[in-house]
Amino acid sequence: MKVASYDIVFQEVPGETTLALNISGCPNRCPGCHSPHLWTDTGEELTRELIDGLTARYGSGVTCVCFMGGDNDPEGVMQLAEHVHRQGIKTAWYSGRDWVPQRDAAPEWWRRLDDGRLDYLKTGPYIEACGGLKSETTNQRFYKRNDGGGWTECTHVFRRKV
Repeated sequence: MKVASYDIVFQEVPGETTLALNISGCPNRCPGCHSPHLWTDTGEELTRELIDGLTARYGSGVTCVCFMGGDNDPEGVMQLAEHVHRQGIKTAWYSGRDWVPQRDAAPEWWRRLDDGRLDYLKTGPYIEACGGLKSETTNQRFYKRNDGGGWTECTHVFRRKV
């Protein structure tokens, strides 16, 4: 798994100052994708040491690390999320897969690996006609882990109140 770029962002995970890691090698190739450069296998290897260096550089200013992609290696994402979570930093994953974590249809790797390593999750491929998370018609969903260990859908937080 490789990271093509990274940045500090404020809108990907509401209420968090997030280190967003843009992971290359996306297998989804959604038509109308805003980041088609992430379809190729480019960038540097995403390792624990790289993440540690970035979180040390930004210090306590970063409250969350978001894996933007990684659908080509979900177990790798979960392992790195566990590493970050052990440091007391929240974790998020933006996946282009189309499934809901509460359903029994969640992939086996999710049922086997998700034991609280993620605090936030965005699911769903980008469908241009539906729009992104800010759109009322989006197919994508944003979840937050609740105190009981389950997931609460909170896609609505991306829509501005008029």
